[in-house]
Amino acid sequence: MNRRYKGVFPVVPTTFTETGELDLASQKRCVDFMIDAGSDGLCILANFSEQFVLSDDDRELLTRSILEHVAGRVPVIVTTTHFGTRVCAERSRRAQDMGAAMVMVMPPYHGATIRVSETQVHEFYSRLSDALDIPIMVQDAPVAGTPMSAAFLARLARETARVRYFKIETPGAASKLRELIALGGDAIEGPWDGEEAITLWPDLEAGATGAMTGGAYPDGIRSILDAWTAGRHDEAFQAYARWLPLINCENRQGGILSAKALMKEGGVIECEAPRHPFPAMHPAVRAGLIATARRLDPLVLRWGR
Repeated sequence: MNRRYKGVFPVVPTTFTETGELDLASQKRCVDFMIDAGSDGLCILANFSEQFVLSDDDRELLTRSILEHVAGRVPVIVTTTHFGTRVCAERSRRAQDMGAAMVMVMPPYHGATIRVSETQVHEFYSRLSDALDIPIMVQDAPVAGTPMSAAFLARLARETARVRYFKIETPGAASKLRELIALGGDAIEGPWDGEEAITLWPDLEAGATGAMTGGAYPDGIRSILDAWTAGRHDEAFQAYARWLPLINCENRQGGILSAKALMKEGGVIECEAPRHPFPAMHPAVRAGLIATARRLDPLVLRWGR
């Protein structure tokens, strides 16, 4: 199969000043670092980009600024999730027109309780597919609170022209990936791992061809995927075991702010603060994150020095 996109596509964090304004100078350095660190592509405006604190104007400015700055060096996935079908389609078309390689979209949800039926989810992605010329990645993540079976996702791939990529972040991700690939066949162009690569090894064994991780150490994740893709599975396992403590720190401890903390420590960005009311990382958690990273010497701690 011709898999247009595969490899490591980390999420780009959104950089703010201490007072919560967008810091575009830091944003561009962040992108340059992530490309220099070996990213096969990038994803912007995702949950780990703090998309939930961005205005529509922020989204437009960030999408245009980042795509123009990347200037085709790597493909960029733009997250365009919205509950409204029309709004999501319009967001996605604008991203496509600006040069996005793909859009990533969660199923429609709002708050803790507003969901739609499987039939409506299918129609949502079908209409989105009709509006675009670029691939769509379905983000299957618990935050949406919308269960989507492997059989349903495979049907989406078979019945819609653009839905070809799937980022699986639900419990038992490897089993779901394996079932999705078996049911969807050639319609599943991109079965991808997510959730900061905490389940990357079993997901690769299940057939994952891409990984959407945190943005601070694509060099570490590349060492795993490159060895795996070349068939050097023992080497890949050793690399996974080496980087797993830092992956665990990000996924289970530092969370969304981990990439910015590491980038600030290494001089890539000026400020690691989130936008209010999202809380800052606890100093002890940050110290543990940095100490774990120093044992591995990722490029992020050296790139800006």
